[in-house]
Amino acid sequence: MIILLLVFIIQFSVSCACLTLNKEQQSKLLEVGWNNTNNAKQDIERNLNCCGFRNISEEAECSAECVQTHTCQPCAPIMKEYSGMVLRFVGGIGLFFSFTEILGVWLTYRYRNQKDPRANPSAFL
Repeated sequence: MIILLLVFIIQFSVSCACLTLNKEQQSKLLEVGWNNTNNAKQDIERNLNCCGFRNISEEAECSAECVQTHTCQPCAPIMKEYSGMVLRFVGGIGLFFSFTEILGVWLTYRYRNQKDPRANPSAFL
């Protein structure tokens, strides 16, 4: 019961944090993540078909297909759209399951001292 309560507290706080991030905080978080990784940059550019974070520089190496056609966009707006959608989804699902966990804690507390009917069948009457 205590472990389930601790899982509830952690999951509830993470869900609330996902739902309360505003656009500016999401942008800062994405920029920090973009600047601190190299391998993920190439994967993001390839999967989202974009180059660079805020602007497209000719010196930077880009692995997107749009480089050949010169129709690339920066990755920041595309990533902001996806991250906002994912944060709302994860926050909502986490909130749902955290309340399911608190229901489990309540049921455990409510029925934990119930007598075993096999030991004394007349105990419930």
